[in-house]
Amino acid sequence: MKELLERKQGLHRSILIVDDEIIEREMLGVMLQDLFEVIYAGNGLQALDIIRSGVQKLSLIVLDLHMPELDGYGLLKAIRSDSELRRIPVIVLTAEKDSEVECLRMGAADFITKPYDAPEIIRARVSRSIELAEDSVIIHQTERDELTGLFNREFFFEYGKRLDAQNNHSPMDAVVFDVNRFRIVNELYGRPYGDHVLQTIGTTIHKLVQKTGGLACRSDSNAFFVYIPHNPDLSKRLPGVISQIQEAIGDPNISFRIGVDSDDGKPVCMEHRFDRARLACRKLRNTYATNFEFYDAELHSKELFAERLINDMDKALEEQQFQVYFQPKYDITGDTPRLTSAEALVRWFHPEYGMVSPGVFISLFEDNGLIHKLDRYVWDAAAAQVRDWRDRLGFRLPVSVNVSRVDIFDPTLARELDEILQRHDLTAAELLLEITESAYTENSQQIIDTVSALRALGYKIEMDDFGCGYSSLNMLTSMPMDALKLDMKFIRNIAKNPKDYRLVGIMIEIARLLEVPVIAEGVETAEQMELLKAIGCDIIQGYYFSKPLPAAEFEALIEKAQKEGENAHIG
Repeated sequence: MKELLERKQGLHRSILIVDDEIIEREMLGVMLQDLFEVIYAGNGLQALDIIRSGVQKLSLIVLDLHMPELDGYGLLKAIRSDSELRRIPVIVLTAEKDSEVECLRMGAADFITKPYDAPEIIRARVSRSIELAEDSVIIHQTERDELTGLFNREFFFEYGKRLDAQNNHSPMDAVVFDVNRFRIVNELYGRPYGDHVLQTIGTTIHKLVQKTGGLACRSDSNAFFVYIPHNPDLSKRLPGVISQIQEAIGDPNISFRIGVDSDDGKPVCMEHRFDRARLACRKLRNTYATNFEFYDAELHSKELFAERLINDMDKALEEQQFQVYFQPKYDITGDTPRLTSAEALVRWFHPEYGMVSPGVFISLFEDNGLIHKLDRYVWDAAAAQVRDWRDRLGFRLPVSVNVSRVDIFDPTLARELDEILQRHDLTAAELLLEITESAYTENSQQIIDTVSALRALGYKIEMDDFGCGYSSLNMLTSMPMDALKLDMKFIRNIAKNPKDYRLVGIMIEIARLLEVPVIAEGVETAEQMELLKAIGCDIIQGYYFSKPLPAAEFEALIEKAQKEGENAHIG
């Protein structure tokens, strides 16, 4: 009934019968024509022309083995060697039992014996072969990444577990490939070029897996997972694999970082293996001395430490283990440096580990999304301190707070900032927002839209770490901001290295073109300050004036400013 209904609705499939015996192919066609649209070919060459001209139409091929010009074996081989044609199931016509095994090895789906069985048996065989082939196509499309053809993440782990079970958990290596700054590639060269890069990587990785055995998938936008039999010489082979991928891409500007969890004989589940490999891969961020890193005991120790910090975070917030420190910023455009604002910096005083470096927990919380909680804690504490200094000391000091890339993509960001201002009776000009340049370049249009909306509400935006995010000049002209903050690594050697000095001068000229002031952080000496002042830097932050201080100690700087008749500028 289902088959009859499909035919009435025009959903019947097309099949091709290939046989040089006219009577036999006509007999077979009569058996099938009530269910299928039947096409005929008298030999393999004729059939191949039909197949290639209508590859999307055919649902099945019924193929005789013995024909002139191109026999059934040759046609079957041609079909199976073509990635587009091999999806079409082939049923072989044969009276020879010995031929069945060879045809199965060549990819035949089923057999119809000569002389023919009853018509209902033949129709059932044909229908079943078509159904199985169509189900296979649907499964293939579901389990594969559309762009690269590799497994998607879910099927990758499912098949990986089966692979482990079938091979009695033989030693396997987990490898993570990640494309450095892939969002910048898309931004600068366009998404079609980015897709080409990913397709090329996927093709090369697929060839690697075919040679070694194992599985591969595209895990997310620019990361690939590879699960291969353990190789003790993998570290020696990886440079060759990297060269192979780069050669296939043909662009020396595309680079990779690779993390590996090499099998050490200990029973570890597949998912955790790749968590380890990703941890090793993350260690290579902002490192260009090597392309790959292996998970080891040191990373394992760091992993346990990181897990402990993650678990302790909520308790630390409740117990106020996080303390907000303030580092002053001085306006140096006049004859005397003038306290103009401060940056809020968080410190964690852990009851067991003591003071935990921000370089450890900030990046950790950014990776797992917990930075959202910490940022709001810091914003609220900084706003409370601004209000306290204003009410108790009569000094209005704007304070800048860091806004992470996680915050930028939060649709409630503006509302939460406004609630903090209302709670502490502040204006938007008293809470400055620092956003790193790398956040701008990750998804520039969304960042631009978010930052533009914040500026429309009165917030002042400082682009932090300018010079480290690989912005193009064209991108800079469209990025909304109120100040550029030079990364401290550019300041460190300006007194010793003329090239660094000239580079900072160029950055300041860019700021002049954009009509925004320049803030230099990491200034430690009077010589650095004088050089920066000479080339037009507006504001200085660094140990030359003061290290970050707790609020109580910072008040000494405020008292000094008051004695000198100052009041921090808000505007």
